[in-house]
Amino acid sequence: MVELRKRKTPPPAPVRPTKQKKAAPKGKVAQAKEAVAEKVEAVKEAVTGKSNGNAEVPPAAAGGAPTVGDTIDLAGFGGEIETHEGTKTTLAKLVEESKAGVVLFTYPKASTPGCTKQACLFRDSYEPLTAAGLSIFGLSNDSPKANTTFKTKQNLQYPLLCDPAQTLIAAIGLKKAPKGTTRGVFVVDKKGKVLAAEPGSPDGTVAVVKKLVEGGLGVDGTAPPVKSAAEEKEDVEAANTADEVADSAAKVDSNEA
Repeated sequence: MVELRKRKTPPPAPVRPTKQKKAAPKGKVAQAKEAVAEKVEAVKEAVTGKSNGNAEVPPAAAGGAPTVGDTIDLAGFGGEIETHEGTKTTLAKLVEESKAGVVLFTYPKASTPGCTKQACLFRDSYEPLTAAGLSIFGLSNDSPKANTTFKTKQNLQYPLLCDPAQTLIAAIGLKKAPKGTTRGVFVVDKKGKVLAAEPGSPDGTVAVVKKLVEGGLGVDGTAPPVKSAAEEKEDVEAANTADEVADSAAKVDSNEA
């Protein structure tokens, strides 16, 4: 009788360690997606007013920079700035200390030709411009040292405000990307009503304030009603119609005579 022998089970094959594959370099598509994600995060920070470190940033004006006729909430508007002497202040405080409101004229850089002309025009017209109770301030993102030199050299009788972070400059809509300042003027009365907000030339910014003062700005902080372009057009048309009626009446009277 033949004896059957069981075959021995062969030992399992040794498991070879698998090599980890190196991460493939990111393609252009992946890099583009990351860039978009970063921009989205930046927009979220701007809207919520918080960064990744939860640091609060000054609130922006609702719907963008305020325009003529808007009434702004002065509390916290534009963040904190400082005078050329280094004193911390805010727009709300400057308005509170004024008799009728505040004029902010912005300039790109202290002691440059155009900015010197603008500052000197406000200096030379200081008395008539402040007769109605407005307080005038120059505003730029220059340092206190640069603005002090500017003020002293040009004998300016009004303070210069320093806004290196451009919080106030941006809030009034006169920041020029990425870190510049647009020349312009911003005027607000005691109640927070915006009377002027526009870019302009050295002469033009002074002319805007002169027009406001000549229009009857009161020393009690009240301002003449600001009319929209449509309302002004209606006034012109009404005046023209009145003239035509008067001419027609004159002709009728002449014929009857």
